[in-house]
Amino acid sequence: MEDYDVLIAGAGPTGMVLGLWLGHQGIRVGIVDKAAEPGTTSRAMAVQARILELYRQVGIADEVVAEGAPAEAINLWVKGKRKAHLNFLSAGSRVTPYPFVLIYPQDRHERLLERRLQLAGVEVQRQTELVEFDDQGDKVVARLRTPQGERECTARFLAGCDGAHSFVRHKLGAGFPGGTYAHLFYVADVRIQGMDPGKEVHASLDTSDFLLLFPYGGEGRARLIGTIRDDRDDQPGTQSFDDVSHKAMERLGVKVEQVHWFSTYRVHHRVTDQYRHGRAFLLGDAAHVHSPAGGQGMNTGIGDAINLAWKLAGVLRGDASDALLDTYKAERLAFARRLVDTTDRAFTFITAEGGVADFVRMHIAPTVASAAYSLDTVREFVFRMISQTTIQYHDSPLSDGIAGAIKGGDRLPWAVHDGQDNYATPARIDWQVHVYGEAREALRDWCLRHGLQVQVFRWGKVHEDAGFERNAVYLVRPDYYVGLSDPTASCDAIAGYFADREFRRFS
Repeated sequence: MEDYDVLIAGAGPTGMVLGLWLGHQGIRVGIVDKAAEPGTTSRAMAVQARILELYRQVGIADEVVAEGAPAEAINLWVKGKRKAHLNFLSAGSRVTPYPFVLIYPQDRHERLLERRLQLAGVEVQRQTELVEFDDQGDKVVARLRTPQGERECTARFLAGCDGAHSFVRHKLGAGFPGGTYAHLFYVADVRIQGMDPGKEVHASLDTSDFLLLFPYGGEGRARLIGTIRDDRDDQPGTQSFDDVSHKAMERLGVKVEQVHWFSTYRVHHRVTDQYRHGRAFLLGDAAHVHSPAGGQGMNTGIGDAINLAWKLAGVLRGDASDALLDTYKAERLAFARRLVDTTDRAFTFITAEGGVADFVRMHIAPTVASAAYSLDTVREFVFRMISQTTIQYHDSPLSDGIAGAIKGGDRLPWAVHDGQDNYATPARIDWQVHVYGEAREALRDWCLRHGLQVQVFRWGKVHEDAGFERNAVYLVRPDYYVGLSDPTASCDAIAGYFADREFRRFS
């Protein structure tokens, strides 16, 4: 019988990122997936800035960016005329080191993650399916089906990263309330001629059909996403690219020369009511599904994985009590519900039919978007929303205090000054104390005795602009959210924070 600290069902991006973060923290991980190999189609394309920031922790951000294609803007088109140009570089340059949306096909993304897992000593067990499990209170006993037959293994915890039709979710009896949109969606990987999309995303808001175009990979490669409004058959999988209206493509000057992959599907909007049940957790599409508006789905699953990974590691090492794991649901469920609501509104607007809806989408929306986006504050707000850098956990049990403009639960603002980057790859995935200005010797000594990393950054105007208070203490979680903001820079405040939350290691 094999034993793991964490058994992960599903080797998509969510499962592999969870395994990678756990492996880097010395946790024994087993990852199983019934597929014989990583995905061979592009599927999810967008990697948002927040995920790239966190990829720095395990040293893969540069490689991911190098393999992908940064999209620096989005253009809104109506009847072949560009009505709005929304530039990401100018909007996000003060927010993140990655002021763009990275176009990176999921199949290539998965292959990179699997390579990195192997370097971390974790092998994905292919053609291996979780078919049963039993939470026995102190462990999970799982039965796995392989080409050689069935076998059992045990794990301290089970992570269901097994997609929208999750076996783990069904076995737990967890609800998955929500609904399904009426429209049929299509997605196609193609080679195009005519229009040169450059390094930008293009959205056509015509009445005939909605179209998104993402360029990637050079040589005219592009991803098309759209709706099939007058489909011949309302069942996904029965259509071909010939059933897609080409009016919007023609108006953009796009000629599809070759179709590499085509698929149709129904878009759902659902969120589970149980992110945790005993020793089992749900992540990614097993926990939430929503429209593809904004390219948020895969990124949200990866965010789930990173949020849970450091908490599992802390409990497994004995640094924290089991109560820490309950904060996973508290933080990620609230965000998932907000995201589903936001993407639901966006998707409903995009796909609404009728004269009034068409007029608003084609004439009012692009004009308002272009005018509003000319304002710096609006530009930055829109970029933050898309890039997931607005995610905050103010209501979390792990969030406390305020210093300057930064509250407990905020994403740590990115700041570079005098050669010091506060998002530089840390020595290890762990808690940190950040001081912007000068740190007292007593604070340094206390942190050293408790094994807490201290980073002191020379004060500059960039820190003031980002909202930091000079010489205050910011207790930074392993996922680069602020746990405690303390203007007094008190050792007692840090000790009290950890004691109140039953962190044994720092008490």
